[in-house]
Amino acid sequence: MSFRQNHLLGIEPLAPDEITAILDLADDYVTLNRSEAKDADALKGLTQVNMFFENSTRTQSSFEIAGKRLGAHVMNMAMEASSIKKGETLIDTALTINAMHPDLLVVRHPHSGAADLLSQKVNCAVLNAGDGRHEHPTQALLDALTIRRRKGRLHRLTVAICGDIAHSRVARSNMMLLHKMENRVRLIGPPTLVPSAFGELGCEVYEDMQEGLQGADVVMMLRLQKERMDGGFIPSEREYYHRYGLDEAKLACAAEDAIVMHPGPMNRGVEIDGTIADDINRSVIQDQVEMGVAVRMAAMELLARNLKARRTEAA
Repeated sequence: MSFRQNHLLGIEPLAPDEITAILDLADDYVTLNRSEAKDADALKGLTQVNMFFENSTRTQSSFEIAGKRLGAHVMNMAMEASSIKKGETLIDTALTINAMHPDLLVVRHPHSGAADLLSQKVNCAVLNAGDGRHEHPTQALLDALTIRRRKGRLHRLTVAICGDIAHSRVARSNMMLLHKMENRVRLIGPPTLVPSAFGELGCEVYEDMQEGLQGADVVMMLRLQKERMDGGFIPSEREYYHRYGLDEAKLACAAEDAIVMHPGPMNRGVEIDGTIADDINRSVIQDQVEMGVAVRMAAMELLARNLKARRTEAA
């Protein structure tokens, strides 16, 4: 397999063949996860530490399940009760963790670049579980696996990403991955949430949702990131839903076999109609959750292989 990374800090450093390597291995883990015996030993004897400085349900539980199914010793650090709250710096926390000799460090942090900083201070593989507005690589990879399994390919598709692009690390990682795999990316939302500068990244920018959804193969809805907003970006949630919430009328503009995605958590009646979210023929939202475990298992196994190889060379 072609995977040359020491860490998974973002999609930007990954080559297309590395993306494919993760997805191919993840496909195998989908099969394992659907079987009665879900245990593997790719991380047997290794220690995985999850450090989440932001609240998380899907991502943290997904990484925890992934590590345990691969045989790792998994520790979830309670960052709300950590020494960070007492004034300790992120670097000092990293050095403390490093002294315990972990093998895999999974980090979510509200500041962009935090995972990269930690990767420079520890002697283990670091996986970025979301850093500020920067990146969320495993979310983009699980989205890619979901698309590939449902559409049969991950190239030459038209993907519409709708909503709060400006504050979304999920959108950034998906844009990069989809472009690397030769897809057409459209960004849809009000100018306050989709700055025109995104057009310079090779994306098509639309303010009118029905126009932007014309013929789209994939419709990816995003949550309003209120916790990252420091001003009035929308007039009201009711007006936002009227113009940018995904309902039957707007979805009818997309391709007949278009799939609907959402990274969660969803705000029903704000960015998506509940009927569409629950439509098993069009919505792949629950598939995304399932693919998340498989993708994170694959990413950790590939990083662990490279970590073991480096340690063997150094011995």
